[in-house]
Amino acid sequence: MFEVVSTSSEETQRLARRIAEVLPDDTVVCFFGDLAAGKTTFITSLAQALTGDDALDVTSPTFVYLNIYEGERTVYHFDLYRLDSVEAFLGMGFDEYFSAGGVTCVEWSERIESILDDVTLRVIMQHNGDNRRRIRFEGPWPERVFRMEQDL
Repeated sequence: MFEVVSTSSEETQRLARRIAEVLPDDTVVCFFGDLAAGKTTFITSLAQALTGDDALDVTSPTFVYLNIYEGERTVYHFDLYRLDSVEAFLGMGFDEYFSAGGVTCVEWSERIESILDDVTLRVIMQHNGDNRRRIRFEGPWPERVFRMEQDL
């Protein structure tokens, strides 16, 4: 686990791009945090870095649950804010994207926490003042991911 405090959206974006450098395919990155905590900002930069498209328009798929962004690598972006149950998630077959060869980002992961495994990277984002965000990373990740803390 490591934790950083971002003082601007630009810092959050840089952090997301650094994380993108070390994520292997079939990674599930689950985001936790209140509304406007910065989840979509983080995912936007992560998806842009992974696809190789700095102009990629990333929006939260609140009403459709899933957006797929293709490029150098594929990103599956879920927003589960309106999801009723983990059974609904499984019933729609969404869990199959966890091993579909890309990086899966899940906003409002609380809705499916019971099916998340120990290899999931958890990103917990909290407001910490006006533009400040406390961002905590949890999960059994390779040392190279957590060594990044020293570089930030």
